[in-house]
Amino acid sequence: MIITIGGLAGTGTTTLAEVLSEKLDVPYISAGFIFREMAAEKGMSVLEFSEFAEGNDDIDKEIDKRQAEKAKSSDNLIIEGRLSAYFVDNADLRIWLMTPFDVRSQRISQREEKSVEVAKDEIIIREKSEALRYMEIHNIDINNMEIYDIIINTDSFDPQSISEIIIQTLKVI
Repeated sequence: MIITIGGLAGTGTTTLAEVLSEKLDVPYISAGFIFREMAAEKGMSVLEFSEFAEGNDDIDKEIDKRQAEKAKSSDNLIIEGRLSAYFVDNADLRIWLMTPFDVRSQRISQREEKSVEVAKDEIIIREKSEALRYMEIHNIDINNMEIYDIIINTDSFDPQSISEIIIQTLKVI
């Protein structure tokens, strides 16, 4: 079983991947794991590699390619990443998490120890930039939800409840 989990910053994708991984006894990977793996391969820190990756579309493409390859070589895997659903052809279930902007801002504010206003400003800038990159690099409209099998508002449920929704969904597919 291959599951992809996507969502904008602050929606809880990593938390859900961790909870589902434990409940289903299925390993998970994230785009962030692959990014760190690539940094290590280049002998760079994550910060150095992040600076190197800026403006380098090949890094994004390689992350996407590696996610797809890892999924193809696995029978059971959870792949967490904003665009994973688009690149993992053999996904059995594609999940998108959404959460109101103010809730995401609050979560990021707490996680990154910054004011809510700063978090809001950064989210707006980041998401505009990412949406543009996704369209330019992959011709993907991040706001198009047609590819997803299930969309869950993570403000309505805690991670345990969300994992149960997904486990019940898996029983009927």
